[in-house]
Amino acid sequence: MLTNSDLVELTGFRRALHRRPEISGEEVETARAIVGALEPLSPSRIVTDLGGHGVAAVFDSGVDGPTVLFRAELDALPIQEKSDMPWVSEVPGKGHLCGHDGHMTMLLGLGRLIARHPVAWGRVVLMFQPAEEDGSGARAVVADPAYADIRADWAFAIHIEPGRPFGYVSIRKGLVNCASQGLAIRLTGKTAHAADPEDGVSPAQAVAKLIPVLDALGNGGALGDDFRLVTITHVRIGEPTFGIAPGEAVIHATLRTARDDAMEGIAGDARALAIAAAREAGLEITFDVCDDFAASINDPDATDIAIAAMTAIGVENGSDGLPMRASEDFGVFGWTAKAAMLCLGPGEDYAALHNPDYDFPDDLIPVGTAIFERIARDLLGRA
Repeated sequence: MLTNSDLVELTGFRRALHRRPEISGEEVETARAIVGALEPLSPSRIVTDLGGHGVAAVFDSGVDGPTVLFRAELDALPIQEKSDMPWVSEVPGKGHLCGHDGHMTMLLGLGRLIARHPVAWGRVVLMFQPAEEDGSGARAVVADPAYADIRADWAFAIHIEPGRPFGYVSIRKGLVNCASQGLAIRLTGKTAHAADPEDGVSPAQAVAKLIPVLDALGNGGALGDDFRLVTITHVRIGEPTFGIAPGEAVIHATLRTARDDAMEGIAGDARALAIAAAREAGLEITFDVCDDFAASINDPDATDIAIAAMTAIGVENGSDGLPMRASEDFGVFGWTAKAAMLCLGPGEDYAALHNPDYDFPDDLIPVGTAIFERIARDLLGRA
């Protein structure tokens, strides 16, 4: 287990990360800090620049066995933090308001324990993944040729999830996080003088028609296999003036489903409706896809391993609050590994994720580290 000295040092490291947040795709300093913390642990090797700024530390026993990956995220959010803590973000407009600084620290705690007492067989991979918040990071890591050499047989992650009692873990087999996709629809016509709108081609009526029909594609409801939800998150028509009839419009819609294959269907339906509306109004249309997240589906065997590990060390767990509509790109690791996501509670009345007053509770560092270590020992033993 972690010593008091470990906890003091890890807490200090977590708070240092918190002061210097970097958003998706910009995690240069964060990755450098992680490498600096890993090097004294003497892993078998450290892989850098994975899928961008990703870092992986490999602890290889030298004995044949499975590769067990534990994942944390490097990136922060483009949100201004509001806090009076001494370790408040020093970067304007950016903050670690989703717990990723704590997730990284728990992984470093695991690294310390594995370094002191290596596994008996197989490999442990500590994966510090870039760009989780925009859904691009896990795909980029898995597609990186360097990942093929460390590809996981088992993969586990812990995410802080407010609304649960302190130290309680929500876990279940099957769906944990929905698939989601941000679809940007751009309609282009022709501006005109507001006194003579007939001289232009306005997207206004097309937008008015599209909003309700896009909404109707997915009304939410129970999180079963047929769950579909469309949320209109942003609409802009023309410029904020009174003298110009608009010639351009943008609609942002977030699409959510319980399955990856269902996402293909709802995205296709949304595009078809938009194309029909554009054609009727004589508009040009283009699409952009952003924040594209796969569904996170917990493998039954990986879930059983995690539950057994938590039960053995006395961590209370159950399926409260699952599945969730929110998305997480850890599911990509489950495409080629037996994977499980664990949702760790900081307290039922704790600040919500992505809120400007959120901060990771440092007392959870030893809890997450202990869960990870027991999983590693159950799968790989102790030399």
